[in-house]
Amino acid sequence: VQVVESGGGTVQVGGSLRLSCTASEFNFGDSDMGWYRQVSGGESDCELVSYISSRSTSYYADSVKGRFTVSIDNAKNTGYLQMSSVQVEDTAKYYCAIKSALPPPWPERLQSRGGTCLTRHLESWGQGTLVTVVS
Repeated sequence: VQVVESGGGTVQVGGSLRLSCTASEFNFGDSDMGWYRQVSGGESDCELVSYISSRSTSYYADSVKGRFTVSIDNAKNTGYLQMSSVQVEDTAKYYCAIKSALPPPWPERLQSRGGTCLTRHLESWGQGTLVTVVS
């Protein structure tokens, strides 16, 4: 399954942005869709931002809880991450990922090797979309 993110860009503090993730094929009953982010230009790990499952389960990192909303339009094979009240600390490259609905659970962090996050627990990983928040 291939996934392609879009919607990144530059936004002012307090503003909003909606990221999209389109999957070449996606069965919401068998798979979950999630979002990770990695601070730009660094060797930092990828942090799990949010995910949504077919069991109506959603997860948000504490740092985005109450500000970001994850959703899926199954008919369009597209997932969304609505970002509101963005902060400078939200500046990062955001990656869409797909994981089986079966265990193990979503890793909260993916180790970075040479700037690339290791995604062995995931079925699909996108090329990322850059979000820059300016004051």
